[in-house]
Amino acid sequence: MARIARLSTPVEGARQPALCVPVLFGDDGCQIATSVPLVLGGQKIPREFTKEWCTQHGLKSEPGSTVVLRTLGESSVSLISIGTNYNVRESYRLAGAAAVRSAGEGSLAFFLPTDGIEDPRAMTQALVEGALLASYSFKDTSSESSFDVVPLGSPLPSVETHNEVIEGVQRGGVIGEGVNWAKRLIDTPAGDLSPRELAKQVLRRLDDDPFVVAEAWTESRIKAEGLGGLLGVGQGSAQPTRLVYATYEPAGEVRAHVALVGKGVTFDSGGLSLKTGEGMMTMKTDMTGAAVVMSVLSMASRLRLPVKITGIAPMTENMTGDRATRPGDVLTIRNGMTIEVLNTDAEGRLILADGLSLAAEARPDTIIDVATLTGAQNVALGDEVGALYSSSDELAADLARASARSGEQLWRMPLVSNYESHIESDVADMKNIGKPPRAGSIVAALLLQRFTDGLPWAHLDIAGPARSDAHRGYLSKGATAFSARTLLEFLDTVGAGEAN
Repeated sequence: MARIARLSTPVEGARQPALCVPVLFGDDGCQIATSVPLVLGGQKIPREFTKEWCTQHGLKSEPGSTVVLRTLGESSVSLISIGTNYNVRESYRLAGAAAVRSAGEGSLAFFLPTDGIEDPRAMTQALVEGALLASYSFKDTSSESSFDVVPLGSPLPSVETHNEVIEGVQRGGVIGEGVNWAKRLIDTPAGDLSPRELAKQVLRRLDDDPFVVAEAWTESRIKAEGLGGLLGVGQGSAQPTRLVYATYEPAGEVRAHVALVGKGVTFDSGGLSLKTGEGMMTMKTDMTGAAVVMSVLSMASRLRLPVKITGIAPMTENMTGDRATRPGDVLTIRNGMTIEVLNTDAEGRLILADGLSLAAEARPDTIIDVATLTGAQNVALGDEVGALYSSSDELAADLARASARSGEQLWRMPLVSNYESHIESDVADMKNIGKPPRAGSIVAALLLQRFTDGLPWAHLDIAGPARSDAHRGYLSKGATAFSARTLLEFLDTVGAGEAN
């Protein structure tokens, strides 16, 4: 379902397909803001509900908890908890998601009291994000419905508040649509999304974005550029390898230059170090990093962020054809370093080595890479928390703050220098695996750091949270495009001059 977010205004006695009202919890129950109309959907709505009533009807203080009041012949009215505070972004995301799910496929209007909100733009943006993310469905793309935000105040919102709500709706719409675009790419079966097709889809989107220049490198160009890691991983597949190189450079003042590198393995069989059948079932997700990076660049362009962005996405398949890289082979990366491949299923770091080398040559202020890189990340942090590695404490702190604002949890992991010895090789500059099963995620990050040329760098290992196995909050089952919203929050902070 494609859902459109827009601003609306309250109409006395108007009938809407579904109406949603936030409730704020206190010690004695919950209450509705005085700016909400007394009569909605043909029903008179009390201002307060006792704790006993809430318990009886299943309405809880947890944000997103919902009870639907129904009448015959009139619109339903959903009471949706935003917790105990009007000013928590994640609560509004969960409320937006709950509103969408209570309305089903129909349109809805969300009445947003603004009197108690300190940052109307941020809360409205979060509300719309949650609604659009929860409305995503890979299978159902035919129907359209609207998510109307109705700002309320006593007696009316100020002009400044109204304008902030408008901006929040617009920004939330851009972000929700952009993340859902990435999710659709990730959920597409690998048989329908070869590296060549993925590159084509990315270029098609970026072609509509202002101040963006993008190109897809074919195998001949990739070979000429010396991307031995990317070529080595892809040579076992009948599908040609690609690399998308995109630049967003806005007009006017540019606050900083950030390079984003995303892993784009459209299907990972493990190569000759073959995965199990069960291990391959979700390997279409292995191009999440590429989808995330390109969606972030696109959203930044559409939001006109004053930050230059270089986006690099190596795209390939890791298959078992008769030309496949063998354990023991040595690949030469763009920057001249060599890697002994002892496990062909540790392929992501090989293509990222080339991508990071290209990024370092662009001399950005910051490099960030995103990848579904290691099973070790999932073992350590599970499927709700991503691993954050960084060579810079300041960059790590900025990303942690962006993570908190976006609702995507990141946990900083250590770059243990003593573990460098794990990837020493007798025949190359390094080998592509350490000492399984020890410190697998850390060792992969240490390898990647060697290709950043000493620039401030962060690595996001998102193998676990890249997919959700069930509907949860505003996440739909399947692809999550985890870290896209965090990266955009980070870039927004950089553009505002608020980063370290």
